[in-house]
Amino acid sequence: MKRIWAWGALIFGLLYFFLPLIGMTNFSLKMRRGEYSFDAYARVLADPKFQETFGFSVMMALFTILFGILLIVPTAYWVRLKMPGLRPYIEFVTLLPLVIPAIVIVFGYIRLYNTSSWLPLTGTTTGTNILLMFGYATLALPYMYRAVDTGLRTIDVTTLTEAAQSLGAGWITILSRIILPNVLVAVLSGAFLTFAIVIGEFTMAALLNRPAFGPYMQLLGANRAYEPAALAVIAFGITWACMGLIQLVTRFSKHTRAQR
Repeated sequence: MKRIWAWGALIFGLLYFFLPLIGMTNFSLKMRRGEYSFDAYARVLADPKFQETFGFSVMMALFTILFGILLIVPTAYWVRLKMPGLRPYIEFVTLLPLVIPAIVIVFGYIRLYNTSSWLPLTGTTTGTNILLMFGYATLALPYMYRAVDTGLRTIDVTTLTEAAQSLGAGWITILSRIILPNVLVAVLSGAFLTFAIVIGEFTMAALLNRPAFGPYMQLLGANRAYEPAALAVIAFGITWACMGLIQLVTRFSKHTRAQR
């Protein structure tokens, strides 16, 4: 009886998840009357705005990932090595972006860094992009930090650090050549999650008036019929590709460790 309920719950969950996706994909293929076609996808991919906004979001995602790695890997390493008592407080801080809405964060940025403030980042395109990158890093903080912290739990940080120091290695060498390679899979998992977050984010990019992919999806959805469905399928595919890459990297890492 329990097995029947378990299978029933699984089937219900799969139907609940996949039926809307199937319906949306089916609708996106019906741009031609009476036949299936990829016209909606062709129009979306050929749209210069799609190429511009998607390229901008990819660039911002890469910068956000780099900034997140430089910020979180040393922080998580130092907390685990020297200040383990602060871990609960650091974890609480990293959870705040999950309970504070993005619109609150971006309004705070605008109030603090507008053109009349002491640091007018919103006065230039570069400054606004930097501010947007900080916002994206804040949204990705819970996922990136937990991924890195989980990776650090799988290695003996203290022993590796002491061994490296006994050979004369400095802190930068320890982080770049010892700690980072050992938690690379965890870092990549956080990076792929960050990429998925940045690609689909709307609020911060819209309020900072940047040409990102999220606002483009909203604008297209307000003015077209079939193209938004095609764009949603593309965005969904990108997100699932990131999830698949996480699983692929994790399995490859386990296989490599097993061979060793």
